[in-house]
Amino acid sequence: MLDILKTYYPLYISGLKITLIISFFSVIFGTTLGIGVAILKLSKSKAISKIVGLYIEFIRGTPILVQVFLVVYGLPNLGIKTTDIIGCVIALTLNSSAYIAEIIRSGIQSVDKGQMEAARSLGMSSIMSMKSIILPQAIKNILPALGNEFITLIKESAIVSIVGVHDLMYGADTIRGITFDPFVPLIIVAFIYFLITCSLSLLIKKLEGRLAYND
Repeated sequence: MLDILKTYYPLYISGLKITLIISFFSVIFGTTLGIGVAILKLSKSKAISKIVGLYIEFIRGTPILVQVFLVVYGLPNLGIKTTDIIGCVIALTLNSSAYIAEIIRSGIQSVDKGQMEAARSLGMSSIMSMKSIILPQAIKNILPALGNEFITLIKESAIVSIVGVHDLMYGADTIRGITFDPFVPLIIVAFIYFLITCSLSLLIKKLEGRLAYND
């Protein structure tokens, strides 16, 4: 194992960089889009709420592999030229946004309705009330669920190797082909993913502790 790691560590390093880049931007964009989708899902307009609901159900009801294929291979057919990495970020963003939207929606609904009424009575607009009063409380309530979704997204990012993106999993497959060793390269990759997700999990727990302390 150490020999493979020592010989082929540049492949692991380059793959790790791609994995972290894709995961980082997918989490950021997915969370941002998820908040917007959640707010639209709670819209008083039944038409908007229904359309957004269909979007969420479609994303959650189809395999992420299909979604990656649809975006990476579908966008060029629509005349939209992009790189495979950007296409994968878009696909993972759309996938993550649907799950994050449902998490955030439940968080918003868990906040007492009187909070919004009180903010509105003070002259705050609906958008300002949501941004300054409701969302901070909702995110505090749903932080563990959000953390789990972020961890899931990082692990699911391994799917991008299927379309030729040179991430960690692609590097492991390349090393397996060179060394004819089917297991050790995968064990190394599994350990790297474990370190990433474990570090994120500890960071989220620390953040939860700070929020609880502030209360």
